[in-house]
Amino acid sequence: MKTFTHSIPGPRTPLWKRALDIGLILLALPLLVPLTLATCAIIRLVSNGPVLFKQERIGRGGEKFMCFKFRTMFTGTNSASHEGHLRHLIESNVPMTKLDTGGDKRIIPFGVFLRATGMDELPQLINVVLGDMSIVGPRPCLPYEFQYYNPEQYERFSVVPGLTGLWQVSGKNRTTFKEMIQLDIEYSRRRSLAMDVRIIFKTVPTLLGQVMDSQDKKTDPKALPVREEGMLSTRVANH
Repeated sequence: MKTFTHSIPGPRTPLWKRALDIGLILLALPLLVPLTLATCAIIRLVSNGPVLFKQERIGRGGEKFMCFKFRTMFTGTNSASHEGHLRHLIESNVPMTKLDTGGDKRIIPFGVFLRATGMDELPQLINVVLGDMSIVGPRPCLPYEFQYYNPEQYERFSVVPGLTGLWQVSGKNRTTFKEMIQLDIEYSRRRSLAMDVRIIFKTVPTLLGQVMDSQDKKTDPKALPVREEGMLSTRVANH
């Protein structure tokens, strides 16, 4: 398993960022509590198994942490093929299009909606409170994904990962892997209170666009994914 051989440059998380994270969570609690309870109830009603899903991710400076999410797949599903698809995305430098929005029987009922709206990521607020993540930052990297990073791309790990970020509101699955890295590095160099606030405000229309895209793929047969060698989107690996 590849590990960092040197420290990652970058300042510590500034106090303003930590204050923004905790302040937003406290402000949103009246909305977060009913959303969380409703999501838990949906998952319990439509499937058996735990409500929460835990997965190891790579955070700031290459440190590993357990990332929390709501489970959106049936238990016992196989995710071994995801690394092959990710390798294909990286090597071919094609847009990182999600393929799990149509026809994947492993996703529980309402699972596509939970993913498109980002409600499956609400438990990551626990990671924010713990300091492993922030509201705004690069997407937390999967351990096997890190194996494909070049040393010059490590700069994206100089800041804590986030629930939303510059890449997420700048095209996301319409961008390539290299473009994602470039946006993450740009954020790590330019981050500021004003930039975080702009990204947060852009997140809501971005989520609405994702919901519309997921509905279009449901109704348009041509938009359904074609499975080749069992390879699915890296998003599926996130459960």
